[in-house]
Amino acid sequence: MTHPEYILTLSCLDQRGIVHRVSGFLAEHGCNIIDSAQFGDAESQLFFMRVHFSRDEPGVSDEQLRADFAQLAESMKLDWQLRDAHAKPRVMLMVSKIGHCLNDLLFRYKSGLLPVEIPAIVSNHMDFYQLAASYNIPFHYLPLAAGATQEAKLAQETRIIELMDNHQIDLVVLARYMQILSPQLCARLKGKAINIHHSFLPSFKGAKPYAQAHHRGVKLIGATAHFVTSDLDEGPIIEQDVERVDHSMDADTLSAIGRDVECVVLARAVKWFVEHRVLQNGAKTVVFK
Repeated sequence: MTHPEYILTLSCLDQRGIVHRVSGFLAEHGCNIIDSAQFGDAESQLFFMRVHFSRDEPGVSDEQLRADFAQLAESMKLDWQLRDAHAKPRVMLMVSKIGHCLNDLLFRYKSGLLPVEIPAIVSNHMDFYQLAASYNIPFHYLPLAAGATQEAKLAQETRIIELMDNHQIDLVVLARYMQILSPQLCARLKGKAINIHHSFLPSFKGAKPYAQAHHRGVKLIGATAHFVTSDLDEGPIIEQDVERVDHSMDADTLSAIGRDVECVVLARAVKWFVEHRVLQNGAKTVVFK
């Protein structure tokens, strides 16, 4: 007999006895802890915890477990989420004209390496509609002309929100979606959207960053995955990585290496998010790997 499994995530002001009270609650309700991780941040004075557990006692219902924990959470002033460990989060991918991250995420999804459902792909260009079709995923073309008016941008973002609502999206992934989102949409996506970009910022802004980096003789190429905020490319960082390069490599080689790093970094960030391993800590994140 298989038992229902859950993932509990929580944060609160650091205080004595948090682990004891939470683990004691689970034991009293017939639950068995499968794995657990916690972190107390001395700087923010916040405590973070992720617990993967099973509900082994048949006499305890899902409703009772949630209702009773809500009472404990209220008494301890916890910010918490309790999720079905086997439920696959619903992810919407957004892309423009650069498709390496989209292609990588779709392959991982189809291979079972990324435990998600992808009910929609959104783009302001038509370049990847055939790729979406090869995975049998609806492709939504929402064009936005260069220099589009605020009204046109608002109308396009309204369609994005409608798709999110209609498909009950848990996470939006900007897989090289090259449009700046409005502050209103960023607020709507708070904690539910991940972006990827090269890590040359702010040194090499604008067009052809790898050519700029090559001209300056960089020795490290990196990528950053972070939560989307209205501060462009400055949201809480989830994951980063780098690769060493040298003088023998031209700008195209640097760009190819950069694409590979971006794919890996974004895939890690998305996987950790959908496994409920990422908790926000102000302008930073706690990632229980």
